Amino acid sequence: MHHIQQKILALAKIEDIGKMTLREIGIKIGQGPQPQKIKHHLEQLKKRGFLKEDKNKRSIRVTSPGDSVSDGFYSIPLLGAANCGEAVHYAEAIPEGYLKVSKSFLSKQSAEGIFALRAIGDSMNRASPPIEDGDYVLIDSLKRSPQDGDYILSIIDGCANIKKYIKDSANNQIVLISESSSDMMPIFIDEKDKDDYMVNGVVIKVVKKPRN
Repeated sequence: MHHIQQKILALAKIEDIGKMTLREIGIKIGQGPQPQKIKHHLEQLKKRGFLKEDKNKRSIRVTSPGDSVSDGFYSIPLLGAANCGEAVHYAEAIPEGYLKVSKSFLSKQSAEGIFALRAIGDSMNRASPPIEDGDYVLIDSLKRSPQDGDYILSIIDGCANIKKYIKDSANNQIVLISESSSDMMPIFIDEKDKDDYMVNGVVIKVVKKPRN
């Protein structure tokens, strides 16, 4: 994120910048009276969902995870990418931006605990629904005890991956399975070693990338 955008966000956390002129914002963040530059960075922050504007109240504030953007939409933090193949992409804790999604996309009454990741790879392209490269995956981070057959986001060695969760009680193991058109080996975790990986949530929705 551009350093000017970081300064604007920091200011918006303590003051309502919607009540300020562009010149005033510029001076407050140490950029001087440069309204066009401030306007550009403000628009970028609003476009990416970091700032929420209420034009009727002349108010601009920092977006909170799960904010209701309007009566029909939620604002979902986008936390990075997760590989659907080998666990090589780390899911960042700082949002890259926010997705605006219809409330009807969610099966719960609020967006509390929900975040989004971009899927990379094809190891879940035969899941139901398919998770393909470039799709957005909505994760419910409040669900940390998956059921057999759930699709989960797990963290192994600090890396995020999306797999199908199978509890193989007969063999005292957990198996993370790829459902892919490619031949990909599962990940086997002995139940005694289950503390060596972390379930970061359950997949509740796949938002498909537009196909041209």
